[in-house]
Amino acid sequence: MSDGKRSAPVLVVMDGPDANKSYPIEKDEVVVGREDHCDIVLRERQISREHIKILREDGQYVVQDLSSRNGTWVNGKKLEGSQELYDNDEIHVALAVRLQFVGSGATAPLPFEVPQTLSGRLTLDREARRVFVRGIELDPPLSLPQYRLLELLYLHAGRVCTRETVVETVWPDVVGEGVSEQAIDALVRRLRDRLNELDPDHQYIVTMRGHGFRLDNPAD
Repeated sequence: MSDGKRSAPVLVVMDGPDANKSYPIEKDEVVVGREDHCDIVLRERQISREHIKILREDGQYVVQDLSSRNGTWVNGKKLEGSQELYDNDEIHVALAVRLQFVGSGATAPLPFEVPQTLSGRLTLDREARRVFVRGIELDPPLSLPQYRLLELLYLHAGRVCTRETVVETVWPDVVGEGVSEQAIDALVRRLRDRLNELDPDHQYIVTMRGHGFRLDNPAD
């Protein structure tokens, strides 16, 4: 299913007017800040002119705070100096813009931990395998593969799920035989179409090219 190529890691904007916008990290040093000369420009007044730097060191990516005025948080903890980054780490820049780091080697299944709170415009009744959008039930119900995919993305609460994780979850009996990229894309497309029946103005499933998929489930 994979050709062995490694895509560049990306920073994904998690919320706000630029939600789901992604920035590839294609250099050994990438500066994030408010000024035009930065590699990634975030135009929020709380963000410093040069706020953070993403560095590649010995194949590992590190985030460094550039003595910013309003600080940086990684996974809810204030960043002091620098820290290694791992797939799906969240970087909160000045508490103004929330970014997600999606690493270049995101091929291992993510730990399947159900978040303590699940909320948003889309909700699931997992026991009955029912899907609701803005309180309206999707009818007819999703097929089993469609539901498995949606539940996977829903429980990961906006985090990126790799194609390998999708295959292991949706087609657990055929992992060894392989599932084509076309089959995965077709499933995603059908699920998008079904969700659009109840909410045609929002794209719930976001494709992170070269990495996988995430659910964008805004508050109602």
